[in-house]
Amino acid sequence: MAGNSFGQLFRITTFGESHGPAVGVVVDGCPPGLAISEADIQPELDRRKPGQSKITTPRKESDTIHIQSGVFKGKTTGTPILLITYNKDANPADYEAMKDIYRPSHADYTYDIKYGIRDWRGSGRASARETLARVAAGAIAKKYLFERFGTQCMSYVEQVGKIKSNISLDKVTLQAIDKSIVRCPDKAVADKMIKLIEEVKKDGDSIGGIVKGYIKNPPPGLGEPVFDKFPADLGKAMLSINAVKGFEFGSGFEGVIKRGSEHNDIFTSSKGKISKKSNNAGGTLGGITTGDTIDFRVAFKPVATISKVQDTVTRSGKAIKLAAAGRHDPCVLPRAVPIVDAMAALVLMDHYLRHKAQNM
Repeated sequence: MAGNSFGQLFRITTFGESHGPAVGVVVDGCPPGLAISEADIQPELDRRKPGQSKITTPRKESDTIHIQSGVFKGKTTGTPILLITYNKDANPADYEAMKDIYRPSHADYTYDIKYGIRDWRGSGRASARETLARVAAGAIAKKYLFERFGTQCMSYVEQVGKIKSNISLDKVTLQAIDKSIVRCPDKAVADKMIKLIEEVKKDGDSIGGIVKGYIKNPPPGLGEPVFDKFPADLGKAMLSINAVKGFEFGSGFEGVIKRGSEHNDIFTSSKGKISKKSNNAGGTLGGITTGDTIDFRVAFKPVATISKVQDTVTRSGKAIKLAAAGRHDPCVLPRAVPIVDAMAALVLMDHYLRHKAQNM
């Protein structure tokens, strides 16, 4: 089965290529009656679109979304929703000289191995432009979850290279995140991140970092034992995003240095309401959501396409020097934030519907 679909009951199937005519998604399983319009979806796409600042790719796309089906008189009908946006600034000529060259750390080589053919125009299906479709679908899930539960999926750039923010959760708001072009709500640290990215860009190089994610007010009881635990599906969602090389949930790798007596989240009760003194578990127990804030971290590698000269080979195995052309982000993190938000919402929405189907 081709891996272009995600989710079971709230299921999305994305389509399109970086320099093809369009990119889009079919959303199947959305409950009927949700008020939705292009105006609800577009702000999320604007957060992800290229050309939005001096530290992103200069490609200019409006990423205007069009709803083609599944919505009638402003509300979802319960039938498949088709969302599509048309590429306006595609420039496949940028990649003509590289069509027979394997770019280091790109999917060129593996697509040839798997399919025997590949779309070399900006990586085709392997391009991060595909994530536009995820963000569009995620906007629907985010709206449903917020209106029903007050759930918020948000993330921010916690680290670029060695520069890291230690801002506390109570100071993280969507407004503070989007106030900075690097999408870090810690202004002093954000300024340092921007300066580093500008230096890297000037040098024809790229740099990676970490996105910190939160799900506030998630519904409790979501997650399916044993293989479809909520954090397991969340991990799969994040690892499916281009350039992601690591996923950490709750206390993550830092938890290994603690003893059980330090790491355990102690239960307390006040006036019949059960709560916990800490949240090292990251908002789940046994893979099922507790209702506490879900927190996680996602590591992104440096963007593979750089203008520095590198050694590589052609499809025939001939050694060659490559200084890649095209328009690319020197650091993918600022535009990755809405993608992380969207994938978190998609996982949560799917598990909510699965929970409802089992617990009538």
